[in-house]
Amino acid sequence: MKILLLNGPNLNKLGERNPDVYGADTLEDIINELRSDFPQHEIDSFQSNVEGDIINVIQNTNADAIVLNLGGYSHTSVAIRDALEPIDIPKVEVHISNIHAREEFRQHSITGEVVNGVITGFGKNSYKLGILAAEQLKHNR
Repeated sequence: MKILLLNGPNLNKLGERNPDVYGADTLEDIINELRSDFPQHEIDSFQSNVEGDIINVIQNTNADAIVLNLGGYSHTSVAIRDALEPIDIPKVEVHISNIHAREEFRQHSITGEVVNGVITGFGKNSYKLGILAAEQLKHNR
């Protein structure tokens, strides 16, 4: 299965930004671990701090599934939500921290409304759980 691992703003700063919240691993560390743990899949990754670039990747994907951590855009981007909505492949949103235990503005994900499910609060393991969920969703189609 070809999986697009899509990461939004500030995730390029994992490992140095609030490690008490987001952990000590960099995004590259997490991606390498996922590729090692899931060698049966082709995992392509894309990270951008630019909303339009994320939308372009979503609209042009040829992946079988998307596992996405949109960071702050999860709570604010109607444009990304609208790009995700018509995509008919498994879509799993993940968050490293538990967004429901954070500031009020982080507790609602507008992009979460148009994906198959949201995994939140399991640290870097949220990504692994996202891939497992995408596998199951793909299998059940």
